[in-house]
Formats: sequence, structure tokens, C-alpha cells
Amino acid sequence: MKAGLMGDKAINARFNLAAAVVVASGIIVSAPSFAQTTTSGTSGLFQAQPTYQQQPQSGNIISDIVVEGAQRIEPGTIMSYLVVRAGDPYSPQRVDRSLKSLFSTGLFADVSIQRRGSVLVINVVENPIINRIAFEGNTEILNNDLKAEVSLKPRVIYTRAKVQADVKRILTLYRRSGHYAASVSPKIIQLPQNRVDLVFEVNEGELTEVNSIRFVGNREYGDGKLRSVIRTKESVFYRMFSSNDNYDPDRLTLDRELLRRFYLGEGFADFRVLSAVAELTPDQKDFFITFTVDEGPRYKFGNITIVSNIKNLEANQLEDVLEYEEDDWYDAVQLDKTVDKLTNRVGELGFAFVDVRPRVSRNGEESKVDITFEVNEGPRIFVERIDIEGNVRTKDHVIRREFRIAEGDAFNSSKLRRSQSRIRDLNFFETVSVERVPGTSPDKAIIKVGVEEKSTGSISLGAGFSTSAGMLLEVGLKENNFLGNGQAVDTKVTFAESQKKYKFSFTEPFFMDREVRAGIDVFRNEEDLQDSSSVDTLSQGFSLRAGYPITERLSQAWAYTFKIDETGDVSSSASPLIKNDNRKDTISEISHKITYSTLDSRIRPTEGYVTRLHTSLAGLGGDVRMLKNTLSGGKYYTIIDGVIFSLTGSAGYVKGLGQDVSFTNRYYIGGDDLRGFASAGVGPRDTLTRDALGGNWKYTSTAQFDFPLGLPEELGLNGRAFIDMGSAGELSPTDSNTADDGSVRLSSGIGITWASPLGPIGFDFAIPLLKEDYDITENVRVNFGARF
Repeated sequence: MKAGLMGDKAINARFNLAAAVVVASGIIVSAPSFAQTTTSGTSGLFQAQPTYQQQPQSGNIISDIVVEGAQRIEPGTIMSYLVVRAGDPYSPQRVDRSLKSLFSTGLFADVSIQRRGSVLVINVVENPIINRIAFEGNTEILNNDLKAEVSLKPRVIYTRAKVQADVKRILTLYRRSGHYAASVSPKIIQLPQNRVDLVFEVNEGELTEVNSIRFVGNREYGDGKLRSVIRTKESVFYRMFSSNDNYDPDRLTLDRELLRRFYLGEGFADFRVLSAVAELTPDQKDFFITFTVDEGPRYKFGNITIVSNIKNLEANQLEDVLEYEEDDWYDAVQLDKTVDKLTNRVGELGFAFVDVRPRVSRNGEESKVDITFEVNEGPRIFVERIDIEGNVRTKDHVIRREFRIAEGDAFNSSKLRRSQSRIRDLNFFETVSVERVPGTSPDKAIIKVGVEEKSTGSISLGAGFSTSAGMLLEVGLKENNFLGNGQAVDTKVTFAESQKKYKFSFTEPFFMDREVRAGIDVFRNEEDLQDSSSVDTLSQGFSLRAGYPITERLSQAWAYTFKIDETGDVSSSASPLIKNDNRKDTISEISHKITYSTLDSRIRPTEGYVTRLHTSLAGLGGDVRMLKNTLSGGKYYTIIDGVIFSLTGSAGYVKGLGQDVSFTNRYYIGGDDLRGFASAGVGPRDTLTRDALGGNWKYTSTAQFDFPLGLPEELGLNGRAFIDMGSAGELSPTDSNTADDGSVRLSSGIGITWASPLGPIGFDFAIPLLKEDYDITENVRVNFGARF
């Protein structure tokens, strides 16, 4: 390029990106050397400085426009950005606008517009193309995570502004992980053909931890209680596996909301977080966080009424939904739940269009809140369509079949929430969002579903120990969303000191496009019962099963099982009853299970109850004819926050149909279901050989308190106190050495569970309070398991 004016009629408007090497705002740029022009001098940003010279009035028409310096971009494309054309009168203002238009594209590092006689010459220097993006110095965050964060990609045009934006994104990512001392220096390496390699040099620095969390203005609750409410934690040695003690401004925003919800749930309706200040120490290693709060007065519920404005719907039909009454402490969180419950109840009563609004009236003098729930008929809206986004692997029909409403149905918010819960319970997605947006007309709504898929397959290697099985090793291969169809495939092999188990399962959740969960299991179980019954057992076969819901809470399942049970390696000192029962049985049985559950969680329930009745009949072929019934259930209560009381139990009876019940089909209790006693430590027994013989009936029950130990939540330690009761009896045939009185056994104890990084570890200590002399007791029971 040439600098200066080109004759009397020449005009020059020039912009230059850089000299040989320019360092600005931490960015080092290598570029060919060009003549230097004027720069802004602020933030290292370059600005064009066009200069013009007044032209004579004669011969002022542009005869042609020529583009020079273009390599990748077609001249026609460049000229399309101009606001001046060949044949137009020359105008400095339009040339200036054309120059700005070319720079705004981001395609060029330098642009100049010159006039050579009647010809307008556009001289451009194109921005380079990115050949490769690399990261150096990063260890805490992987390259793939950083690549996903930056906007620049290979084969994309390099621009300074985009690099600066990507530097900010990388720093934000590091700050979210607690590295506030991190710095990023982007550099480019010049390559032939106007290409560059972009390298982000990262200095991660040390983790910036939270040294102290303080609260100002709290009177009702101490700092320790409020620290347990928020997600951010103070840095201590046992939080080495957690990132909650690293400062994150987004988490601090969440903490403000958690504090607000906590206080509103405790009756402080006027609560406010006045400020949340995070102060960074000069060495950039620690944060001191201070929350300033205004608790305000604590309120109680005043008058609580329900007003129904829907024809044929009486308020007394909804009153049982209310779980609180006047003079209970006000709970805004429970108030929101009541609105949902009332909406659900009205929907269950057959009213599709409903709008429940709580009218809140505060009485400051009495510190009470009066609540009126107005139940109105909502607008008549129908589902126009259901749109699903984000499912790359999972097929649409797998998600659609979980919806409780279909396209064309009346919109029902209760069913929509239930649909979202069912999709989330699939466990195929990291996040599930379901929202209603306006349709093509006021009486129509579109339901938008957004999902983010997660890995549903796993290869697991497990190791552990249990008192009943000893040391164990488990290898498993599992896929819960096979080929995106929602099918489950599970293969598992377990080796332990006293047992070996092999199992393959396949489950189709919607068999023949109906809500029928069908599957097949193939299994082989070997158990060493020499310590308890002086015998080894082998059971192998297959099961065909199908289950389906009757209502949202009631479900039933059917199964057919064919298996071969046999006993072997009977000790010479075994009980005569076991020696006489040493045989190989072919069993063909059909079973039925019906379940009713109101539990709030299948994994760790805190409220609700569940009952199950399992009945199996053997004799449809095979050698064994028997009827077996087992009834089980449990009830869970939340006494106070974190303290759960549960009553659980089971009872079973097996009866041989024209024959005695075999050794392998009897009931054995003790161990996990009757702590304080060894596995198979209770029930009919040979008093001479001490072999467990099993009974035709059994029952067990447990009353248990689960509670926190008052230690930091991150330790994962929880305690329990329990009373176990149970027995087993009615053995046939018997002999003179058989002890079978069916008396009640009772034990009591305490336990602890540690959710360790290697898996849950359970420890129970129990003392038998009622027992028989021939029972085998066991005071300590340990369970440990881990998957890698």
C-alpha cells in the first residue's frame, strides 16, 4: 500500500490493523508490516481516520470501481457493501459511509479507498482465517470444556473483538470453579496463506476459597443454622471433594434465594436480604462473605378460607387439602404447595379449567396472615401442539408417551406438572423444562419441552463388604435408554465369598405401544450356606414380567418364572432334615404383585406410605406345588426438618399344595431385616447341628428414627435408632432335635451411614432383647460398597 494523496484529485481513507507486533489489552498480534495510521489510543482499539481533499466540480463522475487485495472474498461481495456505484457522482460522505460499512463486516483488518482519476480503488487487507485453536497451561479445566466455551472455531475469521470476548468467557469459567487469580493471554502465530494459529495461554493460579461467612442482622437463627441453609460453604479440610467452598457469584445469588425461602417458610413474611458482599483478600486467595439481613416480625396463620366460584364445586370438597390451620406458623413455601394441591384436586374432580389465587392479608398488630383461596374458572385453553427440543439421541415418542395430556386436549396445569415429573423420572436427561406459550389464537396453547440429554449407559466395577456375603466384587454393564427407545438392558456379575450371581435383564417400558412395562430376566445364583445350614444351593432360570399402572398411585405386575433349584455339597454333619431334603426341583410359577404408594421419593422417602402384596403360585408344570404370599409396607413421617420416623414391616406365608415346602422355598430372617441376629439366625433350627431349617411363615417389623448428627452436611454422616421385631416358624417335617416355637424376637440398636466418596458405608450395633437359646446373635453389622 502507498500512503499519501494520489495527485490533485486523489483522496485517501485508510485504516491499518497493526505493525509487525502489537501488544494491546494482553493480546499479541503478528501481522505483515503496513504504514501506520492514526489510532484511538483507548483500550487498544483502532479507528479509521479518512482524510478528504476538496475535488473540482468538473469530471466528478465515478466511471469504475476496482477492488485490490482480495484473496478469499469475491470483489462483487465487497462492492455489495458499498453505498456508492459506478456512474454515481463522487461524494466524500458516501465514500465515508462505504468505508464504515466495510469495517462493520469484521472481514477486514485494513481498508483504504482511493481515487485514481475517475476510478475508485478499494484496497483491502482481509482478516486472517483461524487454522487451529490451542490451550496451554490449563489443568483444572479440560481442553474440550474450554473449546465449548469459546466462540471462535477453526476456519472462522479472526477478529480482535471476538478474541477479547472469548478471554472473558474463559475467565468467567475459571471464576465459577474458584480460580479468581486466573489470567488468560491470547497469542497468534502467523501462517502462510493469511492463516493463524490462536493460542490461549492460561495461568490458572490458586483456588480462591471462602475463608469466612458471616451474617449481620439475624436474631432468630444463629450463623451456624444459616450457614447450613446456603449452598456456599466455608473452606475446611473435609470439603476436599466439594467445590462449594470456592467462591462463585452465581452461587451467591442462589444463596440469597435460599435464605429468602428458608425465612418465608418459617413465618418471616417481611424478610429481606439487604446485601451480600464478597471481599477478596489482597493476595487473591480468600473471600470473606457477609450477608446483611432484615428478619422482620414472625407471623402466624390467621383465618384460612376457601371460596369456590365454579358452578357445582363446593368449598368443602377441597378443605381436606389444607394441611395447616389458624395459629400455625405462617409458611409461604407451604402456601405455594397448597395452590398446586388445590389445582390438582379440582382437576381430579373433573374441572379442566381452573385458576386458584391466594389472597393474602397481613395483620401487623396481631402478626397474623389471613389467607383466602379463590378457586375460579380459568380461561378455556386447549393444547395446540407439543414441541420437543434438545433430544438428540432419545426419540420423540419416548418423551411424548410420558405426557398426561395430548394435542387437542383441554389444558390442565396439574397434568402438565405430572408430565414434567414423569419425564424427569426417566432419568435420561440432565435438565427438563416444560412451559406453556401462546398458540395461534387466544384459546390455544403450545407446550414447549426442552431437555438436555445425559449419559444413560455405564460400565461399573464394584467392590465392597457385607456381613452376610463377605468381600464382594461386582462387574456390570447397563444401558437405560437403548438405541434411544427408552429400553433398559442390564448385565451384572457378582462374586462374593459366600455367593456368585449372574443376571441379564431387558425391559421394554411401553410394550406394544401401551403403558405396560414388560421384560425378561435370565439368572444363576450360587450360595454357600455352609455356615448357617451346612449346604450349598443353586438356582437358575428365567422370568417373564409385565407391569402397568391402574391409577397414578396404584400399579400391578405379573410374572412367570421357570427355574431349577438344587442343593448340594451337604456336610456330613448337617441336620438329617437337610440331608433328606437334598434334591433338585423344577419350579414353574406365576406371580402377581400389586402396589399402592404415596411416597414422595422412591429412593429416600420422607412422607407417605406404600403397601405391596406379592402372591406366587407354583404348580403349572414342574415338580413343586405351593402358594406363597408376602405382604409388606411402610409409613414415613417427617418429625422436624431432617428427622424422619418410619414404620416398616413384612409378613409372609408359604403352603405346600399336597407336599412339604422344600428347604430353598422357606423363609429365613435375621441380619438386615432383624438386626442383632445373624443371617438366618432366627426361626426353626436343629439344636444339635445348629443348622437353620427355615419356616413356612415369617414376620418382621421395624420402628426407626433417621436423623442428622449435627455435623457439617458435606461429611455425609447420618444416624439412626431402631427397634426390630420378628419371627419365623411352622416347619414340616420335624424331628426330636427341631426347635420351632415361633416366639417373638426383639432387638434395639443404633446405626450410622456415611456417604463416603467411595460409596455408602453402613454400621449397625444392636442388642437382642428377646431371643431363644438356640438363636444365633450378631451385635455388629457392616455394609460397604463402591462403584468405580
